[in-house]
Amino acid sequence: MQFREMLRAKIHNARVTDVLLHYEGSITIDKELLEKSGILPGEKVQVLNLNNGQRFTTYVIEGKKGEIILNGPAARLAYPGDIVLVLAYSLVSEDELKNWTYKVVYLNENNEIVKIEEKGG
Repeated sequence: MQFREMLRAKIHNARVTDVLLHYEGSITIDKELLEKSGILPGEKVQVLNLNNGQRFTTYVIEGKKGEIILNGPAARLAYPGDIVLVLAYSLVSEDELKNWTYKVVYLNENNEIVKIEEKGG
């Protein structure tokens, strides 16, 4: 059986609230954003920085309201105020592709949810 790696969830236009170099490597994300997007603590995610073009992979730590914090080595890839996209993927069988959808959680400048959409399929 063949599988494709497909987008499953996206947190769109999150603003970095802090960077903590001397911390275990990860991205800290507001608990509500994780729940609404379906991304889990410990899950591998790809982070894309719209301000400088950096792309990197890390794992998620649950945070407090409004928090988007880059920790450890990732802290060197952004500044507070930078806008990032957080992407999570799944392996999907060819049969599942017919009905595949992904969720996009859109944020405002305060990392508050303004809209959630299901796309694809």
